[in-house]
Amino acid sequence: MPGTQGEAARNTWLWWSTGKDSAWALKLLRERMDVSVSALVTTVNSEFDRVAMHATRSDLLYAQADAVGLEVHAVDIPYPCPDAVYEAAVSSLIRRAQDDGVECMAFGDLFLEDIRAYREGLLSPSRIEPLFPLWGLDTHGLAGEMIDAGVTAYLTCVDPKVLEPSFAGRPFNAGLLADLPPSVDPCGERGEFHTFVCDGPMFSHPINVEVGDLVLRDGFVFADLRSS
Repeated sequence: MPGTQGEAARNTWLWWSTGKDSAWALKLLRERMDVSVSALVTTVNSEFDRVAMHATRSDLLYAQADAVGLEVHAVDIPYPCPDAVYEAAVSSLIRRAQDDGVECMAFGDLFLEDIRAYREGLLSPSRIEPLFPLWGLDTHGLAGEMIDAGVTAYLTCVDPKVLEPSFAGRPFNAGLLADLPPSVDPCGERGEFHTFVCDGPMFSHPINVEVGDLVLRDGFVFADLRSS
C-alpha cells in the first residue's frame, strides 16, 4: 500500500529468478510509493555460470539487469549445493544487504506456504522485512494479465514428470496456456516449469534470444537460450 505523504520509500532488493514472476513483482513494486527497488539478487551456479534452476546464462541475466536499470548482486553457489551451503551463502548476502541499509527483500512467490516460511526464516535474524507483492493472486488471471501486458518469456526448464519435454523452449503465451494440462499451474508455481523474460513493461528495451538445444539434466529438461 502507498506510504503516507512525506514518508521515505524503503530501500528494497528483489530476489530475481530471471523469470516472469520476479519480473512482474518488479513492475508491481515500482508502482508502490512505499518501496524503492535498488538492486536484484540472483543465485548463480558457479559450476556452469548459470542462474540456479532456471539455467539462464549469466550474460542474459546481466542483459536483463541493464534492461530494467538495476545492478545485480549474484550469490555464487556450488553444484551440487547442500542446503547448509546455500543457507550460509544467502545469510552472507542478507548481512551485506543490512549493512547497505536495505530495509526490505522482495520475492515473486505466489502461494506455496512452505517456500514463504523458508524465506521469512532466512530473513528473521535480520531487520529486513520480507515482501511478497504477488502473494495470493489468482494464477490463471495473473498469467493472462502478464501476456496481455506484453510480457515476452520462454520456458527454460520443464519438469517432465508433469509436463511434456517439448514444452521446453516454447514461448509463454496464450497458446501455451491453452495447451497446459489442467493439473499444471499456469504460472508454474509448483515447479512445473521456469521461464526467462526478454521483454515487458518493466524493461526499457527487449532482449533478443534464440532457443538452442534441449538438455536432460538432474531430472529436468532445459532449453538453452542464447543471445541472438
